[in-house]
Amino acid sequence: MSQLSFFSADLTPPRVEDLGGLLAAHGQISRGPSGVRLSILLDDEWRARALAREFRVRDLEAEVVPASEALSAGLIEPGSARDGQIDGGVLLRSHRTADLDELAAGWTRGAVKSVPPGLAAAAGLLRCWTLAAGRHDDAGFLLGLDRHAPDMHEPLASACARAGLAGSLIGARAGGPALRIVGHRRHARLVELVGTPPPEAPVAAFPLPLH
Repeated sequence: MSQLSFFSADLTPPRVEDLGGLLAAHGQISRGPSGVRLSILLDDEWRARALAREFRVRDLEAEVVPASEALSAGLIEPGSARDGQIDGGVLLRSHRTADLDELAAGWTRGAVKSVPPGLAAAAGLLRCWTLAAGRHDDAGFLLGLDRHAPDMHEPLASACARAGLAGSLIGARAGGPALRIVGHRRHARLVELVGTPPPEAPVAAFPLPLH
């Protein structure tokens, strides 16, 4: 049995800033009089259930709403979803809270989502990013990026490189936008950092050790 790294998400204390992994993907921030809300539209219900747990262990509450209901209720902007994402997709959104104020301040410049300067791609953040938008492809493992925030792609790739996860940016034609992690050593590093697959994840949906 392999020994867990002290830097693994399984062993590092959960922090609210780890939820920035949703913003590294295609998550969104909204501000209101009662606080900040973090939300993300997901293709798979297992991702929503696993991420809802990540909120709970950080003493935050989130709700899961079928995407079709969220669209009818005006919780999703028309045209913001990819083709086919409404059918079978789910919206995960936190309750509004001041506990997310610092996260929102770090990940925005004015009203625009942006990468915090000097971002550290820590284990908890990478786990949340992987739960939100990670998937295998034929060449490696993809960490999905926000197609509406292209200026974030290079800074996020740099943050991953500093964490030992140097990858290549791929565009929509290649299945992105995403950061593709390839190579045995980098894959092992990703597995080490993101920790144990959540019980909801289908087999091979989460990074696993290569044999």
